[in-house]
Amino acid sequence: MAKQLSSPLPNEFGIATLSLGNWRHHPLQPRLEAAAKAGYKWVDLFDECWAAYLEEHGLPGDELWESTPSNLQVARKLGDLVKSLGMRIACTQPLRKIEGIKDPIERRETLDLVAKRFPFMRAFDTDLVFMCASIRADSGATTDLQTVARDLAELGDMAAAYAEADGGPMLKIGYEGLSWATRNNTWSSSWEAVRFANRANVGLVIDAFNVLAVEFADPHNPAGHGRLLPTLQESIEVLTASLSALVATVPGDRIFFFQCGDAELVDPAVIRPPAPDTPALLPWSRGHRLFPLEQARGGYMPVELVAAAVLATGYKGPISLEVFNHSLNQAGGNVPGGHATRGLASLQKLLTIATKLPPFWRGRGEAKEAVDMVVRRLQPSTSQL
Repeated sequence: MAKQLSSPLPNEFGIATLSLGNWRHHPLQPRLEAAAKAGYKWVDLFDECWAAYLEEHGLPGDELWESTPSNLQVARKLGDLVKSLGMRIACTQPLRKIEGIKDPIERRETLDLVAKRFPFMRAFDTDLVFMCASIRADSGATTDLQTVARDLAELGDMAAAYAEADGGPMLKIGYEGLSWATRNNTWSSSWEAVRFANRANVGLVIDAFNVLAVEFADPHNPAGHGRLLPTLQESIEVLTASLSALVATVPGDRIFFFQCGDAELVDPAVIRPPAPDTPALLPWSRGHRLFPLEQARGGYMPVELVAAAVLATGYKGPISLEVFNHSLNQAGGNVPGGHATRGLASLQKLLTIATKLPPFWRGRGEAKEAVDMVVRRLQPSTSQL
């Protein structure tokens, strides 16, 4: 067997603030304290959580990126709180429906919305903002590669100009392929846009759930997979071929952040889109994600393959959790701590399994060994997969 990934690895663990409890039921500070107690070193700050924190301090949450003295003071307070707990804010997110806008006035206004975050990133002491690939399908936006890359490049230039003006560290734009995005819904298509943007401070965000939702899963099939081929073995072979290309083409330092999540195998009727214009994957994504490898809770995704591929690129940043589940919407003080503990145990298990996988990106023999290993984990004799 060829050499596996080295261990220990330099990657620290992180978690999204929304994966510790819904902002409607759980104030941000207890969630952060639960994350710190569990042992996380990074949190990625969701807009809804930041807006709710502002409202807790008597400020309007719908003006979360207006750089008033009061807003910036609360932002610095939050940054200091996170650091006092032994953690750092990894990023703010998410930016949506940004790139590809045709109307020049609307385009300028939208790009300027991104720049509004820059003073807050300084106050939080973070250098990264996430931008999800656009889900716009109307005639006012385009998925043309050159247009998307141009917009990413301009955002990178705006971030660099801000950093040069204030003398602080470089600010970075992370671009994430979204599984229900109009065009850039795979790691390869979003990497193509990042590569064509050709800016050192514009990089790729890889979310294991979004990778698997497109390249492995079919939650509307009772088997949970089979988007392209019918058997679990074949589905994982297709996935490993794609991830081998990721290892071969994406340098680790161009991956700005790595998020992980599994998902439940559910009755397709439960996740039927409520309206014709609802993306098919959205109900599943928003209510049925799990922490990695939570097979006992219904998790069935080969998250370890994505993790192994990302680590094989040389990525040295955090391994973070982004999980949405109806369980996070429950009230009760045990929700943040319970999810924080579950998540950390899942990350530790994920890293153990991922580092033991044969390096499937090196050749057919290793690929077959890795596929067989994952199939054995996912297909016990009683499985319906």
